[in-house]
This record gives sequence, structure tokens and C-alpha cells, in this order.
Amino acid sequence: MSVSELYSQYTRVWIPDPDEVWRSAELTKDYKEGDKSLQLRLEDETIQEYPIDVQNNQLPFLRNPDILVGENDLTALSYLHEPAVLHNLKVRFLESNHIYTYCGIVLVAINPYDQLPIYGQDVIYAYSGQNMGDMDPHIFAVAEEAYKQMARDEKNQSIIVSGESGAGKTVSAKYAMRYFTTVSGSASDTNIEEKVLASSPIMEAIGNAKTTRNDNSSRFGKYIQIGFDKRYRIIGANMRTYLLEKSRVVFQADDERNYHIFYQLCAAASLPEFKELALTCAEDFFYTSQGGNTVIEGVDDAEDFEKTRQAFTLVGVRESHQISIFKIIASILHLGNVEIQAERDGESCRVSPEDEHLSDFCRLLGVELSQMEHWLCHRKLVTTSETYVKTMSLQQVVNARDALAKHIYAQLFHWIVEHVNKALHTSLKQHSFIGVLDIYGFETFEVNSFEQFCINYANEKLQQQFNSHVFKLEQEEYMKEQIPWTLIDFYDNQPCIDLIEAKLGILDLLDEECKVPKGTDQNWTQKLYDRHSGSQHFQKPRMSNNAFIVIHFADKVEYLSDGFLEKNRDTVYEEQINILKASKFPLVADLFHDGKDSAPTATASSKINIRSSRPPVKASNKEHKKTVGYQFRSSLHLLMETLNATTPHYVRCIKPNDEKLPFHFNPKRAVQQLRACGVLETIRISAAGYPSRWSYHDFFNRYRVLVKKRDLANSDKKAICRSVLESLIKDPDKFQFGRTKIFFRAGQVAYLEKLRADKFRAATIMIQKAVRGWLQKVKYRRLKGATLILQRYCRGYLARRLAKHLRRTRAAVVLQKQYRMQRARRAYQRVRRAAVVIQAFARGMFVRRIYHQVLREHKATVIQKHVRGWMARRRFQRLRGAAIVIQCGFRRLKAKQALKALRIEARSAEHLKRLNVGMENKIVQLQRKIDDQNKELKTLSEQLSAITSTHTMEVEKLKKEVACYQQSQGEDRGPQLQEEVESLRTELQRAHSERKVLEDTHTREKDELRKRVADLEQENALLKNEKEQLNNQILCQSKDEFAQNSVKENLMMKKELEEERSRYQNLVKEYSRLEQRYDNLRDEMTILKQTPGHRRNPSNQSSLESDSNYPSISTSEVGDTEDTLQQVEEIGLEKAAMDMTVFLKLQKRVRELEQERKKLQVQLEKKEQQDGKRVPAEQPSNDSDLDQDADLAYNSLKRQELESENKKLKNELNELRKAVADQASEHSPAAAGTPDSYSLLLNQLRVANEELEVRKEEVLILRTQIVSADQRRLAGKGSEPNINARTSWPNSEKHVDQEDAIEAYHGVCQTNRLLEAQLQAQSREHEEEVDNLKAQLEALKEEMDRQQQTFCQTLLLSPEAQVEFGIQQEMSRLTNENLDLKELVEKLEKNERKLKKQLKIYMKKVQDLEAAQALAQSERKRHELNRQVTVQRKEKDFQGMLEYHKEDEALLIRNLVTELKPQVLAGAVPCLPAYILYMCLRHADYVNDDLKVHSLLTSTINGIKKVLKKHNEDFEMTSFWLSNTCRLLHCLKQYSGDEGFMTQNTAKQNEHCLKNFDLTEYRQVLSDLSIQIYQQLIKIAEGLLQPMIVSAMLENESIQGLSGVKPTGYRKRTSSMPEGDNSYCLEAIIRQMNSFHTVMCDQGLDPEIILQVFRQLFYMINAVTLNNLLLRKDVCSWSTGMQLRYNISQLEEWLRGRNLHQSGAVETMEPLIQAAQLLQLKKKSPEDAEAICSLCTALSTQQIVKILNLYTPLNEFEERVTVAFIRTIQAQLQDRNDPQQLLLDFKHMFPVLFPFNPSSLTMDSIHIPACLNLEFLNEV
Repeated sequence: MSVSELYSQYTRVWIPDPDEVWRSAELTKDYKEGDKSLQLRLEDETIQEYPIDVQNNQLPFLRNPDILVGENDLTALSYLHEPAVLHNLKVRFLESNHIYTYCGIVLVAINPYDQLPIYGQDVIYAYSGQNMGDMDPHIFAVAEEAYKQMARDEKNQSIIVSGESGAGKTVSAKYAMRYFTTVSGSASDTNIEEKVLASSPIMEAIGNAKTTRNDNSSRFGKYIQIGFDKRYRIIGANMRTYLLEKSRVVFQADDERNYHIFYQLCAAASLPEFKELALTCAEDFFYTSQGGNTVIEGVDDAEDFEKTRQAFTLVGVRESHQISIFKIIASILHLGNVEIQAERDGESCRVSPEDEHLSDFCRLLGVELSQMEHWLCHRKLVTTSETYVKTMSLQQVVNARDALAKHIYAQLFHWIVEHVNKALHTSLKQHSFIGVLDIYGFETFEVNSFEQFCINYANEKLQQQFNSHVFKLEQEEYMKEQIPWTLIDFYDNQPCIDLIEAKLGILDLLDEECKVPKGTDQNWTQKLYDRHSGSQHFQKPRMSNNAFIVIHFADKVEYLSDGFLEKNRDTVYEEQINILKASKFPLVADLFHDGKDSAPTATASSKINIRSSRPPVKASNKEHKKTVGYQFRSSLHLLMETLNATTPHYVRCIKPNDEKLPFHFNPKRAVQQLRACGVLETIRISAAGYPSRWSYHDFFNRYRVLVKKRDLANSDKKAICRSVLESLIKDPDKFQFGRTKIFFRAGQVAYLEKLRADKFRAATIMIQKAVRGWLQKVKYRRLKGATLILQRYCRGYLARRLAKHLRRTRAAVVLQKQYRMQRARRAYQRVRRAAVVIQAFARGMFVRRIYHQVLREHKATVIQKHVRGWMARRRFQRLRGAAIVIQCGFRRLKAKQALKALRIEARSAEHLKRLNVGMENKIVQLQRKIDDQNKELKTLSEQLSAITSTHTMEVEKLKKEVACYQQSQGEDRGPQLQEEVESLRTELQRAHSERKVLEDTHTREKDELRKRVADLEQENALLKNEKEQLNNQILCQSKDEFAQNSVKENLMMKKELEEERSRYQNLVKEYSRLEQRYDNLRDEMTILKQTPGHRRNPSNQSSLESDSNYPSISTSEVGDTEDTLQQVEEIGLEKAAMDMTVFLKLQKRVRELEQERKKLQVQLEKKEQQDGKRVPAEQPSNDSDLDQDADLAYNSLKRQELESENKKLKNELNELRKAVADQASEHSPAAAGTPDSYSLLLNQLRVANEELEVRKEEVLILRTQIVSADQRRLAGKGSEPNINARTSWPNSEKHVDQEDAIEAYHGVCQTNRLLEAQLQAQSREHEEEVDNLKAQLEALKEEMDRQQQTFCQTLLLSPEAQVEFGIQQEMSRLTNENLDLKELVEKLEKNERKLKKQLKIYMKKVQDLEAAQALAQSERKRHELNRQVTVQRKEKDFQGMLEYHKEDEALLIRNLVTELKPQVLAGAVPCLPAYILYMCLRHADYVNDDLKVHSLLTSTINGIKKVLKKHNEDFEMTSFWLSNTCRLLHCLKQYSGDEGFMTQNTAKQNEHCLKNFDLTEYRQVLSDLSIQIYQQLIKIAEGLLQPMIVSAMLENESIQGLSGVKPTGYRKRTSSMPEGDNSYCLEAIIRQMNSFHTVMCDQGLDPEIILQVFRQLFYMINAVTLNNLLLRKDVCSWSTGMQLRYNISQLEEWLRGRNLHQSGAVETMEPLIQAAQLLQLKKKSPEDAEAICSLCTALSTQQIVKILNLYTPLNEFEERVTVAFIRTIQAQLQDRNDPQQLLLDFKHMFPVLFPFNPSSLTMDSIHIPACLNLEFLNEV
């Protein structure tokens, strides 16, 4: 291709520009050979004529096509030259905000001066394991490449980070080390990776400072070697430092600072531990204030100092050493402030002894003040004969002081480095290492001194190594591809290096001049002129004799020779060092000892020996002391040996501007650094050969549009590519065919792109021509159709308008007619309504007149009727009264006659004799009773008097206390007491009114009770009659009926026994749960140490804690308090001191006891008042009351006797039951000879119950007799006093025995007394109720008073305090309520446990007795068979239990768990091992063997864990045990007996429930194990899928021919990629997921878990794909979006086909779906921006902007996304609260749920195959 073809019209070129360095222009006409200028149009549309150098024929550089702009690798550009590189970096940096770009093997990093979210853990994991060319350029990609090559090639690696000050070298090195520590981890528990990272803040504090170019500039070079073991995990590290800038300690330029540690220490000077340092602010010290500004904007020195201290602690520096370090640093500051006063002679000077800074310096370093004061101003001169002490001038003293400060700091710096190396050193054997070199870049200033000379010398050495390595890689690439090798000429800087380090070079002459006694910088400079004036790399300045120029590889640098000798000597006076050696502080003395200069810490390596960076220096002899230049040269040679023995990786840091502005690009500064760091040299070497390299496959896919149709028939792609290139490019030197790639010269790819674009342009024109013609035809047809439609509609409109007019005319006529008719009708209706109203009023008036007339007549009739009736009744009453008067008189006359006769009969003697027969005996008996009752009355009165005396004593005592209290109150409370009295009076009146109300209610209730008693008496009489009838019926029954009743009773007993069993089982479940809760609360510390297991009470434990059959539920609160105290004693004093609940309980109990005491005291006072009232009332009582009390006491004694007999019967019954329990516990299988003992005991129990019932009936009969006698007494109440009168006795004419009459009389008296006793009891109850109500009222009053006081106090507080006080009150109230409820719950739980323990023991005994009875019956039957009979055994049903011996447990676990293969159970019942294990558990539960249950479950869980650990990469095995573990968990739930899990069970399945043990804790353990297996399953599946995802989802062409391939650079070289083809298609992912789905379904995994598995896998596919999309520029294109949408649709179709669309997997793919849509949407107008913002809701703002920045057109007809459009998107999305994380966490795992899924299989239906080798299991 000729030059004229390249430089044709519209071709774009680069021309030099003084401001922009290079400027783009476009040719306005074709170039012809021989033209002296080019006609150009600039970007601002200005026309310029560009002259051409005709002799050299230097045409301007060609510009690359737009499709190549913004490439990740600069070597992928078709035209490789300086303007192309600069433009590509600028576009990536400013438009896409990409700070990293590859340039062959070099990573170019531009400092953004801003925080970017591209260094998180997610980004590290995204780059881990990736090939270097697959992802966007990043420092993590370089680190991953070094790590991968170390592991693959087993060769040490180095990462060389270089650049100017402020370019970001330190940060890049820090991120590289962070990547290694994160990816590799630590090989031991020493946290070596944390120590490696902790060394960075230490070294930044002591070695970094603020300069004019960088706020955190490293003023030393360092090389950190990170050691790895054979598994490539970090085991240690070592650090070497180079050329610390010591002069910064004593001098800083304007707007610069000293080292950070000085300012950090001054910022922390106010801390108590630093008071002795005597520091103030940094402005007060000379060494820290020379630069002017001591503060860095945005930096907190105090906070950084705290981080530095933490880092010191992390690397193992003791606190005492830290204090010593800070003392040394503070002493340097004090040394700089020492005032030196010159003497008058000018040749000597002195330091004031009172100088505070000097004294602080000596105190902090532990040296003598007088000696230091003397030797600061004097020096010692030693000759062969004698020694002189000479004074020094002021300048000499200042120089000596500064030299001492620099030396102290340098020694401290090296000590810290040595200590850090000791902390990073390891005793493990190092297999390999990766070194990170953070060294200064090429520097040139207005004034360059010794430091710049050394820095540039080091960069010359590094550039030489870099050039040779690049040349070597090029040679390897050509040889590997079998390309003819031609020598490439590249810049060799060996002459420049020889000028510096060769014999009699610059450094040699400098060292020689330093040895001369009176050597000067001028003499040394002259020697350089004389020696090297003929060198091509050395020049003498024209206007100076104290400077020289060295022509480096990057630029010419002029060095000022002043100070070279002094800096090279680094002179410190020996006398001052000796004073420091004699310090009383060990650390200070150790810093300056001779042997301290060697650093013995070396890290062993298999390939290279690592030595210290500083060779041993002997400071005692000045003649043999090595100079700084010699030391630096030696350490540099050692560094180069290390780098040459490793595989280097290069990072070149570029500083975009000097103002530190974020994302601001200065082309001039960038070009300077690109030239200095060797990037352009790499470009030049690449451009000299074949820079563009394409694989045959990529070339064919990209340029097959240029292939002719007949060539496509060939199947050999290499042959097709060869024929195409030979036909398109005529010059065979422009390309070469390699083994796997095609190599092109510079510019050939651009030419091919031009041909491809022309081809597309011609095809586009043809398509446009056809489409435009078709569009015009369609437009004409559309216009014609529209015209016809318009005509049709217009004609229709006119017709419709005429019809509308006719309809309106007709409607107007009809409206007129209707309106006139309506008006006439309304007039007629109005006249008619008026006539009707007049008629209605007239008719109403006539009707009302008639109605009033009838009403008056009716009222007159009623009055007449009532008057006539009253007159008739009055006449009748008068007649009836006269008749009654007559009758009364006649009856009075008859009564008087009868009374007279009765009096005569009563006076007769015979009647008196009949009445007095037997009265003497009765009187004697009554007299005896009276005497006995008098005795009892006497004893009772004595007791009453004693009680009264004690009461009076108590009252007197209380009165005295009240008097004392009143005296103590004083007289000043008179008004207050009066107010209290008034308030008490009002309360008393209110209490009287309430008492009246209560008395009224009492009387009403008393009446109601009387009525109720009467009703109950009637009911008792009825019941008595019914009882007599029933007794008669029972006597009439026969013996057969009695037998039938006994049989029925036996059946009832059996039924009750079965019910008791069922209740027992339910109670056992509840008991286990409550027991577990109780034990957890009581033994919390013990449970944490125990293994999970079930609890069971011992079988011989007795819980008969009460005498009665049914223990009482209520327990006393005192007992509860004692239990609580006992619990406190059991737990221990420490636990009791911490248990706040127990303390609150005790406190509350004390308050309750105090309240009870007050209540009892009040009751006692009331009792005394009642006794005081009763004593006067009892004195005038007569003998009849004594008789009544005696009878009442007799009856109470009788009742007590009956109750005692009843209680005795109950005790006998309890003893009988206890005997049954004891006999059952002592029963053994040998005691089978007494089979009827149980039935005998039951008969005894039945007899005792019957006797108890008889006694109860007797009591009821007695009570009914008393009540009936009382009724008779009430009936004869009117005649009771007159016993002798005949009318008082019923049937008085009959003969009545006198004894019977007296007995009847006494019975009536007893009845009366009983009723009076009941009435008194009721009245006492009523009084007690009234007292209780009053007590409650008083309590409420107290509570109300307390609340009022609280309310008053609250009103005085602030609103916030009121709220807080209210909350505290509410909390205390709720606490008391909670304590009450807790006590109640504890009481109920305690009694429930008692009941359950009793029930458990009873049921245990009953079961044992039944078993023993059944065994005895079987024995009896066997004895009855006295002859042998052949009986065929009946097969029993399988009960779903498997029995095994304890010694076979290991064999069971081995055959069923550890050695079981899932393929063995193919075709069997899914989850068969889980069913077998449950059946074994069920048998262990059936025999009540808790040890067996515990051992089997523990062995099973351990076995499963062992299998999973062994097969940690086997998906099938993991899925198999996940399904079995879940099934075993479901079985333990389904058959646990818990009703919540038994809702879907059949009756047969309910029989398979566990009976004795609650395995809730093991269910939790199995649930945790299932979660672990699920996580391992997901990890295995992700490990299988992850290598396929990127290739299948992003790289593979699912739609053939859609995507094109763009040029790639060096990063696609084979050295950075593993061997073999790792490309996958989408079908591979679908096949793999089909395999997962089949395995899980075949193994019976729950469908809910399968859904969760695929949801997790689809999330991982989404995260990995999206992360790669966000980190790869080459896949962010329209075609990739189309491929993604197609792939996602295929995955969705697969989900629907497997019925997995309900799993939520599609929702997890939503971010990827939106990313694919974003790649396909238009990205031009604001409407497009709104559409993107509304569509991409699942993507964060950072992700959207990142995709838009990465969007790359694959063809020229596609357009890039403009920066303005991206800014519009950012403005619209600024209100979003998105997370700051750019990448998705592909390791995130959704929480898994295991829903309960009961099995429909029954245990007895499961068959065990013989292949499991479980013959030792016996079916039960």
C-alpha cells in the first residue's frame, strides 16, 4: 500500500502542538509524492497548511480509526506512536474514568487524585483466577498474573512499581500486597498477612513526607519480598530499604513538611503518656516549621498517629520500645531548637547550660548534659603524637548538630525496619516469593543534587533491565510462532551506566575525592570535566563550573555539585556518637553500637539468597567507612541480581497534573513521564516488529466479509486467511503467518479496517437504496388511501348534516304542539285542585261537629254508671258489718264457757301426776350436762381472759408507740394534724356511708341465703326419698346382676386404664418439654458443656410427695421463697449476686410479709374491740344460752369425729396405694407365683371406697334429720313455750310418752342451735368479707395517695424527666406483674412436675404389673400342657422397628453411611438410609435405652460429616446425604408425637411415634448439619458452573455471526493463559444443570430445597456474568447485549420446562437482564436517559455509569456514548440511595429453609435390600 493511498482525502493525522503536544487534523485533499505541504482542517474547522520535510520525507503521524480508540492495551492500536498512545490514555482517563491501561507487559496507572470503588474485596475475588487479558486492566490483574506464574512456573516473581513523586507508587504497591494477602491467606496462625499490611502505616509514618508534588511522598525506596510455602500461602516477608532522604530531617523547602511521624507525635503531645516528651505544636520546632504550612488538608495527624501505634503493636513492638522510639523522635525536635551562641572571635561558640531543649534532649536520650554541651561546640583532632580539642565556628556547630540529628533518625529508621523484618520473619521453609519494588521514578528539578543523581542512577539500571526483558519477550514470541527473527534495534543505556558506576566513573571519582583530606566539590567537578568530557552521555554546562550534565535515557539532567562530597561522606563526629553509646537507655545505646549496622534477617529461598540491603559498616574507623554512594551502588547491584533472578512485572505510575486535581489531564506532563518511564520505548520496540497479532479464528470472524464466496467453501480457515491477505495486501513484508497467529506491521490492521468499513458502507448504500424505494411506494399508497377515505368521510358528513336539519325541523313542530297542550292542561288542573280543597274543608267541619256531640253523650253515660255502682256497694258493706258484730258476740260467749271448763280440768291432781312421771331422772341428767358445760365455760373464759390480757398489752404498747411518735413530731404540725383529722373524718363519714351500703347488701344477701337454704332442704328431702327407693331396688336385684355389674366395672377399669395410658403419653411429651426448659433455666452453665441429648428421670425415682391421692395444687409463698433461697445456695454466691430475679423475688416477698403483718395487727385490734363488746353482753345471759352453747359444742365435736374418721379412711387409702406402689417396685420376674395380688389389692381399694361412701351417706342422713327437726320446730313455734298446755301438742288426745317428748324437745333445740351456728358462721363470713373489702379499700387508698404524691412530684419535673419517670414507674409495675406471673408459672410448673412424676411412676408400675401378670398367665398355661403338641407358630406383623446389638453399631454406620455409594440404591426407595436409621432409633426408644439412642445419633452425624469431608467435591454424594439428612429430620418431626407435625399422619403412622424420648435437641443438630450440607452442595455446584459462565454467557456466539472481534494486544499472549481450549457454550451450562436436577430428583430431595438450590445457582450466574461485564470493555457492546438476552431467554425456558420458574431464579437474573437491555437501548437524547433510568431499577448508579463508560462499538457505524449523556444519567440518578459497591457478591448465599415434608410411607412397608449387607438387623 503506497503512501498516497494512506494520505488521501479525509484521512486524519496528528500534528505537533505547543500546548496540547499533539493535535488532530484532517486532510482536505489527497497527498501526492513531492508535495511540500499538506492541506489540513483542524477540529475547530480552521484550515492550516502543514509543511513537510521533503529530504527526510517525514509525514505526520496517522490517526487510528475511532473503533480502536480507548483500547485496553496500547499495543492493540494499529498505529503505534506517541500521539496515539497519549490520545488513548487521555480518552480512557477523562471519558471513561479508567486509570489503568496495558502497554504490552507494562501496566500504566494514572493517579486519579480521587477515591474510586474498584479496590474492594469483591473486585479482588472477581480478578482472582482470571487470565490477564480477560479482564479490564487493573493492579489486581498484574498481581494475579504474578501469583499465577509463581504457582505454575515455580519461579519467583517481582512487581516493579515506578513513577514520579505523587504518581501513586506507594498506593499501587500497597494494593498489590493487599491482593496477595487476601487471595493466598496465611499458612499459620501468626496472622502474617495482617503484619505485612500493618508495615505500610509504619513505613509511611517514618519514611513519607509532604512535598510540593505529593502529600504522601515516599522519600526512600523499598523492596518487600512476600514469602510463600509449597501451597502458595503467605508464611513471611522481608523488607529492604534504599537511600532514605536524611536531609529532610533538618531541612524542608517551602510548602513541604518533614516526615509524618514528627507531626503525628506533636498532635498527640497532650496525651498523658507523652507529657515527659515536653512537646508542643509543630510550629514551635525548627525542624518541622521550615516549610511554612504544617497541616495537610484532609489529614488528621492524631488519628494517623493512633493507627501508627496500632501497627507497631501488631508487628510486635513492645509498649516500652514504642515509648523509647517516640522519645528519640522527640529528642531530634528538641535538638533542632538548641540555641547556639557565637563568641566574639567568631571561631568558637557555646550552648547555654540552661537551654531547656538541650536538657530535654539529654533527658530523653539518657546522656550527660555537660558532655553533650561540650562536644556540640568542640571536636577532637587525633594525630600520631597527640590529640587536640578544637573549637568550631557557628556554621560548623550547626552542621554538626544537623548531621547528628540525621544520623540519629537514620539509625532509628533502620532499627524499625529491622524490627519489622523480625516480626515478618518465619521459621518455615520458603518455597517461593513475590517481590514488590516501590522505588522513586526519574526526577529532574531546577536544582538537582546528590539525591536526584542516585535516584536517576537507579532508574537507569531498572530501564536497562526493562529493555532487555521486553526484547527477550519479543524474541520468545517470534520463536514460538516460528516467525523469521530479525534483530530489532532498541536503546541501550549501558554507556550511561558505565559513566556512573564504571572504574573512574562519577561515583569512583566522588569516593576518591572524599578520601582526599581537603577535597572539595569544585575539585571533584573539575576531575569530571577532565575525565569524561569526551563521553556522549556527559556534558559541561556553558555558564557554570560547579555543575555537570548527564544525558539519561529519559532526559538531560543538570546536577549542581555543591554538597555532593558532604552528603557522600555523611560525616558524624565520633565524640557525639560515643556519648550516645553511653546512654542509660538500652535502645539508644544499641542504635549506635558497631555491630548493629548489619541486618541478619534473611529469608531462605530455593532460587536465590536474600541478603541485607545495607552491607556491614564499621563506623569506628573513618578511613575505612564506606561512603553513601558505595553503599547505594552495592545495594542496587544486589537488587538487580534479585530482579534478574525473578520474572518481572512492571507498573508505571503517571501523574496527570501537578495541581492534584481529580481527573484532570495535562498532556505535557504526561508525555514527559511516558518518555521517562519507558512506555514509549516499549511502543517503539513493538512497532519495530509486528505489533498487531491476530489468531486465525478471530481474524476470520472479523474479516470474513472481505472473503469471496468461492473461498468460503474451503474448510481450512488458515488457507482462507492466507488467500485473503495475499489478495488484499500486496507487500508480503507487511504480515507473517505464525503457527497460531497472524503478525501484522504497524498500520496494516487500520488498512484492513478501512477495507471492511468500505465493504459495509457499499452494502449499506445498497440496502438504503432498496429500503428508501420501498418506503416511497408505501408512502404513496398510504397517501392515496388517505385521500379516498377523506372524500368518503366528507360526502357522508354533508349527507348527515342535511338529515340532521330535516330532523330538527320536524322536532320543532312536535315541541310546539306538546308545549301548547301542556300549558292548557296545567290551567285546568289548577282550577280543579282549588275546588277539591274547598270541598274537603267544608266536609271536615260537618263531621267534627257530629263527633263532638256523640262524645259528650258517652261521657255522661259513664258518670251515671259509676255513681250507681258506688251507692250499691255502700249499702252492701253496711249490711255485712252488722252481721259480723252479731257473730262476734255469740262466739265470745261460747269461748268463755269453754275456758272455764278447761281451768277446772287443769286444777285436778291426776293430770299433774301424768305430767310429772320421769321428770326427776331427766332433771338429774340435765343437771349433769349443765355442770359439764359450766366447766367447759370456765376453761373457755380463762382462755378468753388470757387472750384479752395479751390484747390489752399489745394495745397499750401500740398506744405508747403512738404517743412517742406524736411527741417526736412536735407542736409545729398542729395545723397539719388538724387537716389530717378533718380528712380522716371525711373518710370516716364516707366509710360509714359505705358500711350502710354494705349492710343493706348484707341483709339482702342474707334473705337470699335463707331462701336458698329452704330450697336446699326441700331438695335434700327429695334426694332422701330417691335414695330409699334406690336401696329397695338394689336389695331386689339378684346375684347374677351383681356378677354382671362386676364385669362391667372391670371393663370400665380397663377403659379407664387405656385412657390413663393415652393421657400419660401426652403428659410425657409435655413433661419432657417442661423438664428441658426447667433444666435449661437451672443448669445453664452445665448445659453449655454437655453434648446434646435427651433427659429422662430414673425409673426408681419416687415422687409421692403428698399424703392424699391428689396432691394439692396450691403451695405457700413462704415455701416458694425457701425454694428460691435453696436454688440460690445451689447455684452459688457468685451466681446469686448476679441473679437479679431472685433478689427482686425476695424483696417482693418481704413487702408482702410486711403487708400481712399489718393486716393481722388490724384484725387483732378489731378482735379486741369485738371481745370488749361481747363481755358486757355475755354477763346477763341466762342458763338457756349455756345449754345452747353446750349443745352446739356437742354437735361440733360429733362432726369433728366424723371428719377425723373420714380423714383416717383417706390415710388408709393412701397407705394402701403406697403399698401397691412399693410392691410393684419390689416385684421381679421371679415372683410370678402370686398372679392375683394385683386384683386382690384392687378389691381392697374398692371395699375402702365403698366404706367411705357409706360414711358419707351417714353424715348426709344426720344432716337431713337435723334440718327436718328444724322444720318441725318452726312449724310448732307458736305453742313451744307452753309445754303443759294441751293445745301445744299435736294429737293431744293420743297417749304420748314423756321421754319421747323430751327427746323431741331436745332435738328441736339442737336444730335451733345448729341453725343459729350456721347463721353466726354466715355473719362471721359476712364480717370477714366486709373486713376484706375495707382492707382492699385501704390498700387502694394507699395506692391512690402514693400515686398522687408521685403525680405531684412528676409535675415539678421537666417534660423529658416526666416521660423518663413515667417509663420507670411503668417498668417497675410491669416488673412486679412479671414477677407475680413468673411465681404463678413456677408454682404451676412445680405442681405439674409433681403430678407428672406421680403419673409416670404409677403408669410404670401398672405396666410392670400387667407384664408380670401376663407372664404368670403364660407360665400357668405352659404348666398345664403336660404333653408335647406340635403347634404351628403364627407370624406376627412387622412393627416398623429394627433391632441391633450394641457391638454392631459401628458395622451399621459403616455399611449404611461411611462406605455407602448412592449408585447401590439405584431403583430403591429414596432416602432409604434415613428410614432405616429411624427404625433403629425407634427400637432403641421402644426398649427405653437412652445410651443407645445417643450413641446411634452421634455416630450417624459424625459418619455423615466424615463422608462429606472425604467427598467434598462430589455433587452426587453431597446431594444424596442432604436428602437423607432432611428425611431423617422430617421423620424425627413426623413421629415425635407433636400434634403440629402429625396432622397428615395416618392411624398406622401414629403407631410409629417415639414413646419415651424427646429428640428436639438432635433435631436442631440435624437441622444445622443439613444447612452445612446444603452450603457444601452449593459450593460444589458453583465450582462446576463458574468456569463455564463467562465463556458461555459472554464470549460464545449463541447467535452466529452477530458479534465481531476487535483487535487485542499483548495481553492475549499464550504465556498468560493456561493450555487448552476452555471455551464453553450455553448448552454446557444447561447440560450441567440438567445433571444437577436429575441427581437431586432421583435421590428424593425435597422440591422446596431444589427450588432454593437453583435460585442460588442462577444468582451466581447473574453475579459472575454481571461482574465480568462490569470489568471488561471488550464485551460491553450491542451484540453482547443481544447474545445475553438470548442466553437468558434460553435459561428461562429451561426453568419453565423443569417447572422451576416459581423458585425466584428469574428474579435473581433481573440485574443481568437490565444490563443486556441497557447495552441495546439508544443512548443519545434526554428521553433515552429517562428510559434508561426508569428501566434499570435493579442496577445501581455506579453500575449503569460503568456500563455506559465501557460501552464499545464493534463497527464504525455504531456511535460511542458521549460524556454529556453519562452526566445526564448521573444527574437523574443522584437521588437514588444505591449501595457504594460496584460488583455483586457472587459468594453471597441466600438463607435456606427446610419446610416440614412428611412422608406417606409407613415404616412396616419398607424393604431392606440385601446389597446393604445389613443382615444383623432384626425386624421386630
